[in-house]
Amino acid sequence: MKKFERFKALAAHVSIMNVDTDMIIPKQFLKTIKRTGLGAGLFYELRFDEKGNEIKDFILNQAPFNKAKILISGKNFGCGSSREHAPWALLDFGIKCVIAPSFADIFYNNCFKNGILPIVLDEKLVKELSELADKKKEIEIDLEDQKIHKGDNRPIDFDIDPFKKECLMKGYDDIALTLNKNQKISTFEDKKKTLTPWLYT
Repeated sequence: MKKFERFKALAAHVSIMNVDTDMIIPKQFLKTIKRTGLGAGLFYELRFDEKGNEIKDFILNQAPFNKAKILISGKNFGCGSSREHAPWALLDFGIKCVIAPSFADIFYNNCFKNGILPIVLDEKLVKELSELADKKKEIEIDLEDQKIHKGDNRPIDFDIDPFKKECLMKGYDDIALTLNKNQKISTFEDKKKTLTPWLYT
């Protein structure tokens, strides 16, 4: 997993509450376990009509928002099923940060495991950022200092679990966290082989 670094980018505002994971990545795209290529199916039923033609009114089909790295949305983002394909699709599309008043728990945790920063903010602050997004104003995400810079002298602070923050900044997913303890695992296994050798014959 790539380390999460400070960046400045446009944000796309999807003003929908209760965006569920089937809306983020519909079921027909769940046949793969690859993390690449899913960006094409992101918000598929909002981006394309029944014939597969682009719906030009949808924000992620409009330049420059089709290159946005930040998504701003409504309450309870990521509800529904626990499919990990949802953060995979967002990341493959280029979304590195999602800002909303609240998230579904499983989706929220899946974001951290896949290199996406979900930020929970008060609705008034989300509205302020969405208005900047609509005006095509870039905002800057500073994870280390836990601030959102928006081009004035009033950055927005956000909270994050220290462990999740460290994992994002160091690029640690679950596998990397386990590998970091490789020496302890080897020591434990060597000790077990001495105490219970019959388990290893």
